[in-house]
Amino acid sequence: MKRTTCTIHLDNLKHNVEIIKGLTKGSEIIAIIKADAYGHGAAKIYPALKECGIENFAIATLSEGIELREAGLKDPVIVLVDTQDDDLKKLVDYNLTQAVFSLDTAEKINEYAKEKGVKQPVALKLDTGMSRVGFQVYGDYLEKSIEDIKALSELSNIEITSAFTHFANADDLEDGFSDIQFERFKTGVEKIREAGVTIPKLHVSNTPSILLHPEYQLDMVRPGDILYGLLDLKQWEKYNFKEVMTWETYIDLVKEIPEGATVGYGRTYKAEGVRRIASLPLGFADGYSRALSNKGYVVIHGKIAPIVGRVCMDQFMVDVTDIPEAKRGDEVKLLDGDMISIYKMAELIGRDVDEIVLGVSKRVPKVYVK
Repeated sequence: MKRTTCTIHLDNLKHNVEIIKGLTKGSEIIAIIKADAYGHGAAKIYPALKECGIENFAIATLSEGIELREAGLKDPVIVLVDTQDDDLKKLVDYNLTQAVFSLDTAEKINEYAKEKGVKQPVALKLDTGMSRVGFQVYGDYLEKSIEDIKALSELSNIEITSAFTHFANADDLEDGFSDIQFERFKTGVEKIREAGVTIPKLHVSNTPSILLHPEYQLDMVRPGDILYGLLDLKQWEKYNFKEVMTWETYIDLVKEIPEGATVGYGRTYKAEGVRRIASLPLGFADGYSRALSNKGYVVIHGKIAPIVGRVCMDQFMVDVTDIPEAKRGDEVKLLDGDMISIYKMAELIGRDVDEIVLGVSKRVPKVYVK
């Protein structure tokens, strides 16, 4: 056994895709594989998604898009975050679809596309109330946005492939703001099209709106977290998504300590009786959160072993007094999708589920199983 390993279960990924397809009424899926597919390894995740029939992808940054192109992905890829002016030529060179929210950026992309002799795809980002990036399509801002988008659409080497917005609070059914955003989007698109702009496809549904707002589903949907089984609301458990990542290590030493002995830096744990302590060869440098100190637990032989003392940079300790069969070399489950799920770990330390998987460091190898 390696010191520690993250196992990526591609069968669970495909299981999740099938659930999404059942929830989305035939809308095309844009798979969100930003941040290295939420820490799961985008270069290995995208082929599995293609086997499920997915032909559209989105990432956050230009560099992520380039990595995917160099890994062999040829399908449309939307770059969701701004690309700096100095890098716009690379955007064209790698045929990546920039989410545009300013006429100035579109004009610069157009010049590079003209030099290369290609029609460059772009996706219109519309701001309906997130107040992040996007052409504002509500209130007094709508008229200017229509003017800029009209001018953008007339650029010789730009092709608008879609328009989209992003919800600020789609997982809150009582808030009602998502309904306002959806109406703003529909009205904005209608006005833009009335101005003579062709927009082939529309998409607004992210993970929570796919699950909670089927009425928002348009030509395409954009699942992110749920592809990987990452749910941070208990009410979503009914959908039977499966976590794609598990995490394992092994016991490197078991020792007995007497009553009153302390464990780890700061002596934050004191044994109330004779205890058996197992040491594990990983720590917060591997992305195992220090916040789990004296709070988290692992699973050994199907039983819970609580963490004792502080999680160190490269090691931590657990109490195996109640697991008498525990010995050096035994497998330890840090995340198993069941007794210690990503959701449960996130809940223990008050974090978002995404932070758990994205926190796993590069020194933890990944193994892909079907």
